[in-house]
Amino acid sequence: MFSRKKLERNDAIEQAVASFFNLNSEPKHREAIVALADEKSLEKGKKQVIELSLPFCANSRLDALAAYLTEQMPSLNKSEIKVSYNIPITAAKTTPIPNVKNVIAVSSGKGGVGKSATSVNLAFALMEEGARVGIVDADIYGPSVPIMLGNPEAHPASEDNRTMFPIDVHGVVANSIGYLVDSESAAIWRGPMATKALKQLIYETKWPLLDYLIVDLPPGTGDIHLTLAQQVPLSAAVVVSTPQTIATADAKKGIAMFGKLDVPVLGIVENMSYFQCACGEKSYPFSKGGSAKLAQQFEIPVLGELPLSNAIREHADEGKPIVVFDPGNEASLIYREIAQQVSIKIGTEMPQHALVTKHTQGNPELGIAIVNQQ
Repeated sequence: MFSRKKLERNDAIEQAVASFFNLNSEPKHREAIVALADEKSLEKGKKQVIELSLPFCANSRLDALAAYLTEQMPSLNKSEIKVSYNIPITAAKTTPIPNVKNVIAVSSGKGGVGKSATSVNLAFALMEEGARVGIVDADIYGPSVPIMLGNPEAHPASEDNRTMFPIDVHGVVANSIGYLVDSESAAIWRGPMATKALKQLIYETKWPLLDYLIVDLPPGTGDIHLTLAQQVPLSAAVVVSTPQTIATADAKKGIAMFGKLDVPVLGIVENMSYFQCACGEKSYPFSKGGSAKLAQQFEIPVLGELPLSNAIREHADEGKPIVVFDPGNEASLIYREIAQQVSIKIGTEMPQHALVTKHTQGNPELGIAIVNQQ
């Protein structure tokens, strides 16, 4: 039996965590939070350890979270706060991919808007935030992920000539048609052949346990997109655009397509949003506010606005993702913010069809659990 005082404290901790991450702070089942503190240990003055289990990853905000909790609850000033992640499975409409919890499609209405660079850096940003991440290059006709990962000559290993192992690149695992055939061969495949190749690429790769599998889609709204949405358990999609009208008009078609296929769109990433000169002044060579207008129309957020940056392009061309090789760059920090939003939205806003549970007691509405206090 836990004391009312302890339950009230847990309730306050949960509210503070929810407030810090701007989550819904009025869950229906607040009584589900149960602390496992040892009252006798606390009475003897031992250091209190509070373990939180979150349904999203946020490594870069943990110090700020601990400071916020102690600010809101001074009694926790001498406590050690530990955080673990328990990412939920949020899609189960089709055959699940073994070991993969969530599949996130990254799409664009047209080519040349930086979709693949966004896919790659989003994958690494999620990894840096604490998630286990993979990426699959679904652009069968023009795979560019191997170049951006710096290993275009790599080939997946296989033990049985039926399945293959993804290639580990700086902690993110990846597979692409570009690792299997030369780009000229892939470019001449007909639609059914390409969609079959995509399914094999996804389902015949022996993925390790992943919280997120990022799928870099080809531009447009063709066969590949329909196959993916109908036959792969997509959790959600992210749409990439640039500010100008012609780009947002095409992005609108992609958002509408996902809506018809019942795939939630988490938001829009706007590339080439502005150019910032050394003097600090911003200019907008490709118009301004296009993605914001599109987001308002579909009632979804703009997840981030990335600058027109030589650094992003240079790192992509060199096969050195900017999030990994220049973590202090403005673009890297924006990718990290986008990754946090994506993880939080999937962990707290998407329907949870299953849970790989780690904690014993928790709040099913927020997914925040105080798993242990000692």
